[in-house]
Amino acid sequence: MDKNQLGIQYMQEGKWEEAATTFMEAIEENPTDAVSYINFGNVLSAVGEVERALKFYQKAIELDGEAGTAYYSAGNLYFELEKYDQAKSMFEAAMKKGLESGDNYFMLGLTLLALEQGKLALPYLQRSTELNDQDAEAFFQYGLCLAQLRYVDESISQLEKCIQINPAHADALYNLGVAYGFKEEGEKALQFFNKALEIQPDHLLAGYGKKLIEKGSIDE
Repeated sequence: MDKNQLGIQYMQEGKWEEAATTFMEAIEENPTDAVSYINFGNVLSAVGEVERALKFYQKAIELDGEAGTAYYSAGNLYFELEKYDQAKSMFEAAMKKGLESGDNYFMLGLTLLALEQGKLALPYLQRSTELNDQDAEAFFQYGLCLAQLRYVDESISQLEKCIQINPAHADALYNLGVAYGFKEEGEKALQFFNKALEIQPDHLLAGYGKKLIEKGSIDE
């Protein structure tokens, strides 16, 4: 087992110091190997050393401009730092370098949403669900994006897929309630608000939605 493989094993076991030491040894043995810099950056990112991690990803990119995972990893950190323009550039670069992963499409979609570019985000979120068809969060965010763009029926379809994968996704249940409320199907809306509150009793928005629906029923 080479040092990069060993370091990854340490990471999987949560042995961060051992992983860092192993990746540093790999860098010292082969200072032009971009993979070791990416792996060391991943350790730094995992323990919250964001700025240092970015430097290692940038070094990996200098050594290998085609290293898609370096761009993707840097994009994640820029997203965490709420530097969305930089994150967008990194995720797009990762894609151009051939990184066809559902996670990269998902993060690019989220970044575009953060930049209030929902129409541009939509195809990337859709592609993320195609590549990660068991990722509840991907379907949730795709459903939210559709709802924001007023594609209500399409949004319901994606949110339902989300709760098929994760029946305890309270936010998806709440948003299904909102969608059915928008369609003036109060009984269905109430069912989803109640389900959301069963899972998360302190879900304030679901509680508010439930009150609105119940008040509307009383007023009628």
